[in-house]
Amino acid sequence: MSRFRTMMKMTAVRLSALYLILFTICALVLVFYITSSSVRLLTAQTETAINEEIESIGQAYQRGGIVGLVRTIDRRGRQPGAYLYLVTDPVGRIVAGNVRSIETGVLQTEGWIKRPITYERYNEGNDPEVHTAIARVIVMSNGIRVMVGRDLGEPEQVRLVVRRALMAALGIMGVGAFLIWFFVGRRALQRIDEVSVASQRIMGGDLAGRLPVSGSGDEFDRLAENLNGMLARIQELNEGVRHVSDNIAHDLKTPLTRMHNRAESALAGAKTTKAYRAAMEGMISDSDQLIRTFNAILMISRLESGYSTETMEPVALSTIAEDVFELYEPSAEEAGVKLILGSLDQTPVRGNRELIGQTISNLVDNAIKYAGASETPVEVTLSVKKEGEKIEVVVADNGPGIPADQMGRATERFVRLEESRSQPGSGLGLSLAKAVMKLHGGTLKLTDNAPGLRAALVFPVGEEHA
Repeated sequence: MSRFRTMMKMTAVRLSALYLILFTICALVLVFYITSSSVRLLTAQTETAINEEIESIGQAYQRGGIVGLVRTIDRRGRQPGAYLYLVTDPVGRIVAGNVRSIETGVLQTEGWIKRPITYERYNEGNDPEVHTAIARVIVMSNGIRVMVGRDLGEPEQVRLVVRRALMAALGIMGVGAFLIWFFVGRRALQRIDEVSVASQRIMGGDLAGRLPVSGSGDEFDRLAENLNGMLARIQELNEGVRHVSDNIAHDLKTPLTRMHNRAESALAGAKTTKAYRAAMEGMISDSDQLIRTFNAILMISRLESGYSTETMEPVALSTIAEDVFELYEPSAEEAGVKLILGSLDQTPVRGNRELIGQTISNLVDNAIKYAGASETPVEVTLSVKKEGEKIEVVVADNGPGIPADQMGRATERFVRLEESRSQPGSGLGLSLAKAVMKLHGGTLKLTDNAPGLRAALVFPVGEEHA
């Protein structure tokens, strides 16, 4: 009983019950309508037939008088399925007919009897059955009354047959609808119980848990798939937060420790202004590195949460690439790296010039910094190419590159594949580039340049971006 009450609390089950009730009401109305219409149709046909029969016996009366009328009625009254006939003289005595007795007062009226009348037939033994009929009474000019009627057994039988058939069909449909409603509601309740158990497990801390999917493709499956996607995203974000927290603790510990040590050293040993100044400059340098790191983290967070698109405008990637090339050419020569400006496609894209410029600068800076550490002559090529409906800003080098199994990790926050960490940096450059490209509806693609690394910023080109 409690399970039934639980089922009735479900919206789907209540709607199903409501539909079942409405269906039952409509079916009952249909049953009565069809039976009533059938009876009315048969009754109308019977009245038409009685009128035709009265005309026929009227013609017999005109031809043969009362004798001809009596003979005609006597002959027709003996035939199978005959009409009901009754002829009385002016004083009410029965002269002819095939009716044994009739309801009192019927023959005193004239025209159609407004309601069904009762009568008894001949040849039904000592316990005659009472029948119902419709009849019309006509009065001759000489006072003779003639009643012609028709038994209502056939219309009543049709009414009964139709009603029984429709009621049986209604009963079968009602039972079927109830069973479908019950089992569908029960199945829905089971699915909800499964979802509830899985939800409790997830709320208990098991973010790897997922809501069950039956594979039927119904609304429960669609809801479960959407929620599972949301849970996967939440789990991914939690993992990212955990990794970021670990990496922040690891990467920021070094400059903070260095600042602390320099301050202690200056207080303990420095006696001159020059020594104090050197200590302060070192602390400022470390604090600048911390500020840059936090700025990069804040920028990535802003981009991933939805950077304002009001600053988007048509920009030429070729122009930005030329500016970055001019900016980094001197530092590349100083590092012993040959910076090459390749082909520059002029197709514009819709984007934020500042963010795109910062992203290209990060890629070029990384290429010069890490590829320049190679013992072989290093070349870094910056180019803008159009590939179908995409336009790519490519920074390619022939340095050591990134191992294939580390390509996915390279875009994570604070990930630095240089284990020695001899090069300055926070490990946020590629993460920032990935976030910028997500904002612009594009992607960051890292591939092997054989040798070296090929980093491509892939922008969509179309009416909505051009």
